[in-house]
Amino acid sequence: MKLCGSCETEKDESLFGFRKASLDGLSHKCKACQRVYDKARNGQDHRRQAREIYAQTEEGKISGAKAKEAWRKRNPDKTKAQAIVARAVRGGKLFRKPCEVCGINEQIHAHHDDYLEPLNVRWLCAAHHSQWHSKNGPGKNF
Repeated sequence: MKLCGSCETEKDESLFGFRKASLDGLSHKCKACQRVYDKARNGQDHRRQAREIYAQTEEGKISGAKAKEAWRKRNPDKTKAQAIVARAVRGGKLFRKPCEVCGINEQIHAHHDDYLEPLNVRWLCAAHHSQWHSKNGPGKNF
């Protein structure tokens, strides 16, 4: 029997993972508590926080700028279409709408089915936009 350092419950040793660095060769957390910890550690919130912290460093700013510039060079049609939509929204010629799928108003993207028709857009939330591209690929004329 061994005491879990997280839930403080005494459990059978078979419920603990192996850890060479420990004196008894077992992890200080039971497998169930370790699973909860790993899920929280590797979840979206942790990754987002890590990205935000890195983006605030000088190295992160330079790296981000290089990545954006490389993407723009690889995707000139997308870049042009996005710029046209942004100008149209700012100029009042095009208006943001709720997501066509779920109706929410947060993180709305202008989705292009065809990048050669930049003002012909569908409004999708970030999740449904990503889902559309996963299912259908990059889009027409790309």
